[in-house]
Amino acid sequence: MKKEGRKLIANNKKARFNYFIIDKFEAGMVLLGTEVKSLRMGKTHLKDAYAKIVNGEVFVYQMHIGPYPFAYYDNHDPLRPRKLLLHNYEIKRLYGKVNEQGLSLIPMDLYFKDGKVKMTLALCKGKRLHDKRDAIRERDTRRDMDRSRKDGY
Repeated sequence: MKKEGRKLIANNKKARFNYFIIDKFEAGMVLLGTEVKSLRMGKTHLKDAYAKIVNGEVFVYQMHIGPYPFAYYDNHDPLRPRKLLLHNYEIKRLYGKVNEQGLSLIPMDLYFKDGKVKMTLALCKGKRLHDKRDAIRERDTRRDMDRSRKDGY
């Protein structure tokens, strides 16, 4: 019996600030049983995570999934590389863009979809310092406009 809908586990807020997002892909993940149980408890973060293409396969590194507290002897390594499941044409396309254009693969969201763990993988270009300053300035002006609109001035 399938569960319907999408339940967010974790998202990478810092990535939206540090990178320009060019394209997004949905990927499945190869996980162990204790990792899935930890994800259901919400014990993960994507703060420093990144993805690499190695021998025609995509792996995510530095994604922390905390150990499952009720597993006695067969627990997983919290920072082990995890394989992502993408179509072959998507991997070839990503490989070309990452190697030729100097773009990065950054995990954005981790969620359950129909009972399976999925990840939104983004093809990103890094922001420079002045781009980050522009984003901060834009966010502050938007906040001021919303505040003045709320006060009725």
